[in-house]
Formats: sequence, C-alpha cells, structure tokens
Amino acid sequence: MTAPDQLVGSDVPGDGRVALRTRALTKVFRGFRAVDSVDLAVREGTVQALVGPNGAGKTTLFNLLTGFVSPTSGTIELFDEDVTGQQPEQVARRGVARSFQITSLFETLTSREHVELALQGLTNQGFRFWRSAKLLGRDRGRVDELLGQVGLTSLAEKPVGLLAYGQKRALELALVLALDPRVMLLDEPTAGMGIEDVDRTIELVRRIAAGRTVVLVDHNMHVVGSLADRVTVLQQGRILAEGRYEEVRADERVITAYLGEADHA
Repeated sequence: MTAPDQLVGSDVPGDGRVALRTRALTKVFRGFRAVDSVDLAVREGTVQALVGPNGAGKTTLFNLLTGFVSPTSGTIELFDEDVTGQQPEQVARRGVARSFQITSLFETLTSREHVELALQGLTNQGFRFWRSAKLLGRDRGRVDELLGQVGLTSLAEKPVGLLAYGQKRALELALVLALDPRVMLLDEPTAGMGIEDVDRTIELVRRIAAGRTVVLVDHNMHVVGSLADRVTVLQQGRILAEGRYEEVRADERVITAYLGEADHA
C-alpha cells in the first residue's frame, strides 16, 4: 500500500471527478492538532469511509467539511470550488448534507411532519408552522417519495417518539435526502443498533448512495467493509493509511492502531 506521506489529494486511484478535496487541512485547538495536514480526495459517486480510534480526528474533520468549525490552515474544495471557512448554511446550499451521531428529532411530530419541515426549509418561506394544509399538501408527493426510500411509508403518521431506534435513524436519512444533496456525510449511521437494524441500514445506505458521493464515519467494520469503495484511516489527526477495505484491513499499522489482532484473523 502507498505510504501515508505519499497520499496526496491529487493521487487518487480511479476515474471520475473529485467531489470533495482537502489540502493540508489543519485544525488546532489551544495547541492540540485535532486534524493535522490532511489531504483527502473523494471521487464523485463513491462511498469513502473515515475510520480510526477515538480521538483520531474524525468528528473534527466532519465539522470542518460542513462548516461547523473553521480550519486553522489548509483548504476545502467542493467540485473544484474553494469553500474554506464557509458557514454551515452556505455549505449546505452548495449541496452538502450531514447526519449526526446523536439523534435530534421532535418526539411529538410525525415522520411526515419532519420531512415536510425539511422541505419547507428549502423554500424562501422559512419555517412557518402556520402554513395552510393546502400549501403543505404541495409537498405530499415528495414527502411520500422520501419516506418510501427509507422504508417508513407505513409509519408516516406515527409520532417519532413511538418509533424504534433504527426507524428514527432511517428518518434522519430521509431528512438528509430532502436536501437533494450532491455529497452526503453520514456520522455513525448505525451507532447503537442491533445486528438486524445494522444490516437493514447497510442496505438503506447502499440504495440512497446510488448516484451520490458519500463520506461515512462508522466504527463497525462490517458496515465499512460492506459500503466503502475506499477507506481512510486516521490516527492522531493524520492519515495513517488509505486504500480499499481489504488493503487497509491487512495493514499492520492499522491492525496495531485500531482493528486489533482478532479482526486480522
């Protein structure tokens, strides 16, 4: 495998345009380098996973890519356009949507109402809760489509507080899809799930990723191996290794840093 110091943003195997690229991206918090000179390039239409031990810099990198944190140095490009330092809403308008590790839903609203509000947020009307049923009905077809994509059609009118955990995560993916993103960043989409929910979520992500670019963070190597075209391993804010899952899984440095001998067997 290529050594980490040879992995640069322009050295990305495969064909196709680079959708998301960072060059020497760095974030320092009071002297601590949470992200350290990261060169990342994600090809359009692929799934790229970010993995690494706790504290490796994955969440900080996600926050940098989506504008929630400004870099200390380095650049971020989206489809060859410099978006370094832009605010989250600006990044979102350029076609980047993100899910979060911790669910953040309104327990008393239904799945349908959540998606309606997400679609409403894309208009110049803003979040106007007093909009008439007629106006909200204009989105019904799109709402039904999005709920169908994540397998929640039969639960559209059920309050979110009554949904199972896996169904809540599916709803969050519907909210991401409502933005019609070119790039999706999924932060631990299977966190806290049982085996059956994990397998269902893998299939769900595989379906919704078709034709889109996805950057995925997940500690579950079964998820990573099932979905990722390419895997980037972070350690102490730097890229330790990068390549196909089979290559990364066999790298002794990765085994030592993260996967462990049991996974290597």
